[in-house]
Amino acid sequence: MKDWADTFVSEGYLVVEQLVSADDRQALIAELLKFARGEYAVANPPQVPDDASDQDRLDQILAVHFPHWVSPVVEHVVRHPGLAEVLGQITGAHIPYWDGRVKAMQSMLFAKPPGLPGQAWHQDERYIPTRDRSLVGAWIALDDADVENGCLRVLPQSHRPGKLYPLQAHGNPDEFDPGEEAHSFDGGGEVPVEVNAGDVIFFNGYLLHRSKRNASVNRPRRALVNHYCSAWSNLPWMTREGLDIGVQDYRAILPIVGDDPYPERPIEPGPGEVFLRPASGAYTDAQEIIAN
Repeated sequence: MKDWADTFVSEGYLVVEQLVSADDRQALIAELLKFARGEYAVANPPQVPDDASDQDRLDQILAVHFPHWVSPVVEHVVRHPGLAEVLGQITGAHIPYWDGRVKAMQSMLFAKPPGLPGQAWHQDERYIPTRDRSLVGAWIALDDADVENGCLRVLPQSHRPGKLYPLQAHGNPDEFDPGEEAHSFDGGGEVPVEVNAGDVIFFNGYLLHRSKRNASVNRPRRALVNHYCSAWSNLPWMTREGLDIGVQDYRAILPIVGDDPYPERPIEPGPGEVFLRPASGAYTDAQEIIAN
């Protein structure tokens, strides 16, 4: 749909309603519990007693990084045909002659039970750099998400300059996780994006966004967030000895729309182990898992 691309390029984000079915959502929620129980290989499993309840285990987890590396259920949704249809229209809509090819490089499965913090203002492009400003996050609501339980908040049109804003400590541990906060911009136009379970928020990698603490009493705010970009874009996500920065290209990817335009560069498997972002305290950079 032409409106998808127009809205996304203009505003930096797009909401597509009821794109992911209830069956797929329930399957993802069941996978989240498997990670909490240690049924998949996890680099830093929750530190809980052996007889801890499922809820006690889930309460220790804010998110699972790269669950698609080990979970066929998550990989299925990363490749979801409804997501692919939208991504094939919007990902490189700002790039002349883009041919619609898209690849995926990351997934994050958020648990965010009541009381857990959000993330301060940030831009995903800072952490997953592309060469052509084609990074897209796809934020899939597994529960209804609203202001009370910590929905996504965006600053419309903040992607337009293509500027990565400086970072500093936010000094607000009651509201946000330990990650640094982007600053030196006017956040007065912030929009809380309240969505229903099954809706998907697509947003550009340069778009400033954040979320606040889940202030509800008994409502988790679960979500699967995947990252995609033009399949033509090199990803200098990690540096490798002996390679110039101009040819750095992270290759643990999934082709999503069209084939891989670099058949001479083998697609690499993920390391087969995921990383949990804990509910509190500092956490190790998940890129260490990629590197190792």
